[in-house]
Amino acid sequence: MSARDIFLQVVKRALQKDGWYITHDPLSISVGGVNVSIDLGAEKLIAAEREGEKIAVEVKSFLEKSSAISEFHTALGQFINYRGALKRRQPERVLYLAVLLTTYTTFFKLDFPQAMIEENQVKMIIYDVEQEVVVKWKK
Repeated sequence: MSARDIFLQVVKRALQKDGWYITHDPLSISVGGVNVSIDLGAEKLIAAEREGEKIAVEVKSFLEKSSAISEFHTALGQFINYRGALKRRQPERVLYLAVLLTTYTTFFKLDFPQAMIEENQVKMIIYDVEQEVVVKWKK
């Protein structure tokens, strides 16, 4: 199993522990002649009388052989494009970028990545791979 698949499974289990139901694996959307595939779709019922909360999650490991900044460029570009596709096809769904706790506490705490995350309004899920839990939601 590839590292990507391992981390995807960890995020799925962490979301399930946090009360989410995985609705799509992957979540495929066709928009403007282009097909996109977001890693996960999930739903959480808030209360019986209220509508459920829906999210989409793109999982990034940042363990590739290329540099962290190169992986960040790819992740940010995908996030922006996927958010645009969701806005057009499933506007009720909120997109999150899921990253490892160790990546978040090292790379994502640096000034430039932090500024780009804020500027581009990237919502994040930070997960612990060893405990398979969501550590933090950055909304």
